[in-house]
This record gives sequence, C-alpha cells and structure tokens, in this order.
Amino acid sequence: MTFLVGARLKIVADQNMLMVDQFFGGFGTITYVPGRSLCAADIADADILLVRSVTQVNQALLEGSSVSFVGSATIGTDHIDQDYLAQQGIAFAYAPGCNADAVVQYDLSVLSRLQPNWQQSSVGIVGCGNVGGRLYKALTNLGVSCTVYDPFLSAESGFNLTDFDTVLGSDIICVHTPLTTTGSHPTEHLFNAEVLARLNPESLLINAGRGAVIDNAALLQLLESGSPLRVALDVWEGEPTVSLPLLSLVSLATPHIAGYSVEGKARGTEMLAEAFKRLTDTDAEVLTRQPETVSRLTAGTLSDLILASYDVAEDDLKMREALSTSSDIALTFDLLRKQYPERHEFSCYQLSGSVAGAQPELRDQAIKLGFR
Repeated sequence: MTFLVGARLKIVADQNMLMVDQFFGGFGTITYVPGRSLCAADIADADILLVRSVTQVNQALLEGSSVSFVGSATIGTDHIDQDYLAQQGIAFAYAPGCNADAVVQYDLSVLSRLQPNWQQSSVGIVGCGNVGGRLYKALTNLGVSCTVYDPFLSAESGFNLTDFDTVLGSDIICVHTPLTTTGSHPTEHLFNAEVLARLNPESLLINAGRGAVIDNAALLQLLESGSPLRVALDVWEGEPTVSLPLLSLVSLATPHIAGYSVEGKARGTEMLAEAFKRLTDTDAEVLTRQPETVSRLTAGTLSDLILASYDVAEDDLKMREALSTSSDIALTFDLLRKQYPERHEFSCYQLSGSVAGAQPELRDQAIKLGFR
C-alpha cells in the first residue's frame, strides 16, 4: 500500500459512521454514502473505504477501483472478503472490541427487564471473544455464575469453559459468536430446530451477535407452538428484512443496535484512524476521546441503574411501532438504525445521592460495571 506523501486522499465513508471528519479529516476529503447501497461507482477513484457491517466488501465492489485501504468500524468481519483484499494488496483494519461495552450494556438491560433475579441466575455465553469476554468479566465480577462454550479457547483463557450442552442448560443464554459457514465449528444455524427444542422452556435466549446463528424459521415454529421460551433479538436472519410473525412473538426486539453507543461508534472510527497511521507511518493528528459525564444517576437497585442509563424496552417499542405501519420493512429497519438517538455507556454516568454514599454495596457493584 503506497500513498503520495502530503497528498489529499479521497475517502468514502458509510454515512452512519461517527466522527469520521474528526479522525480522518487530516488525511483527505471525505464523501459520505449510504452503507447498504454503496456500489462500485461510489468508490471508483477512492483511496480509502470506511464501512460498517451492512456493506459487503468483495471483488464485485472493489475491482477496478483505486482503493488501497479498507477500514471496517465493526467487531465482526464476515462482510469482508479478506482473501481478496490480501490478493490485491489492499490493507485492511477493523475495530475488535470497539463497541463491546455497549453490547454488554444491552445484555444487562435485557436481563434487568426480563430476568429480575438475574444476579442469582446461571448464565451461559456462546462465543467468548471481545464481547463475550467482556460480558463474562462483568457478570463474574458481580458474583454471577457463568459458563462459556467456545471451541477455539483453551483452559488457559481463564474462562469457565464447558461443552455446548451444559451451556444450553443455563437460565440465561447469551449468543456472541461470529457468523461462520466453514471450518471445524461453523456457527450458521448453530441454534437449529433440534438445539432450540433442547433449551429449558423457562430460560431466556439473547442474540446480539449475528442473526443467522439462530435459525429464525425454526425459532418461529417453536414459539408458534406455544413454547414459553423468552427471546431477545437484536440481530435477525436476512436483515434488514425482518420476520414480522417472529417479531410479534419474541419478548424484546431491536434493530441491530446493541453496540450503537456514541462511545462505541467513535471508538471504532478512532481505531481505524490509528491503524491507518501505523500502516502509512503518517504523523497526521488523531483525536482521543475521553468519556464525558452526561448524567448523574441515583436508583434503588443495580437493575434500576442499568435501566436508567439505557432501557432496551424503549428501542423495542420504537421498532414494533415503526414496523407495524411500514410498507417497506427493510427501509424502515435501516432508518431505525440511521436515526438512532444518542446513547451513552455506563462510563458516562456518575453516581449520586444515596448510591454514592449510603448504599456502598450498590455503589461497588455499579463501579464494577463502569459507572463512575
């Protein structure tokens, strides 16, 4: 990858990426495009392409373009043909862990809404990378019993590893595996009809990873049969198209926004800018963001604090209302993501009142989650 020293580069970025001007403005001129409809014509003369998970980056998109660097502000890479990039000498960077704290906040908000006694429940985590690992740490720091299924980890990882069947027997199952279709442990439809039927019908299943890890048709069939299984879905097989019958039966539904915090988005862009600096050995200035206090919180329980910082039920209601009157489900799904309001992570909230003083146990628990 070569760039002319001092040249103003042409940068094409997904319009939903945050703080691209601040982090990449020093490198060149930025053009924003909708990520879902981004096409080869948009990047024909671009030097840098910045995307999120809705853009398929492959030969069909890149062939004939002048792109020399692709950055994805995501923790997953299943939308990137990395083999093709390597063959063409196109540098690539992504942002593992950039929104992990936001997804943990999402999971804990779901637990606070659907499982009042979640701190006394058993939690099984499927996939323990950046997000799953962060969730495991948050829960175990609070004394929650956690097991992990991740066939790519060894005992030295420090997680309480076990087999898939044991995890399936947990009170709460959190899915955070990437989507893979090949290899020794493919995850597409990992939760198929047979696996779903083995779940404890009183358990809670949360998917904030990738939609197709759960067979949505099989899940719909199970719920239509009258199963009391509680399900929270942030990701959907075939999105932006969403099964309205499935939507009507799950306990909580959101439009792939689990990681959509202001801090997570900004952190993703920042990580790409830092990667580009390292690859090009440039000295262009890259800003560094520090969490800002956006509110002071006081509440009676840990779940109250979590919901005061972010209440997943509000996103659930918005999604149901929007899709119930929509003539274009896919467009509405994407608009919900594009127009998503500002949401801040735990680190932006300062404890006040009795939480900060007269409730030391609650204060200590909240601080373990990142509150200040």
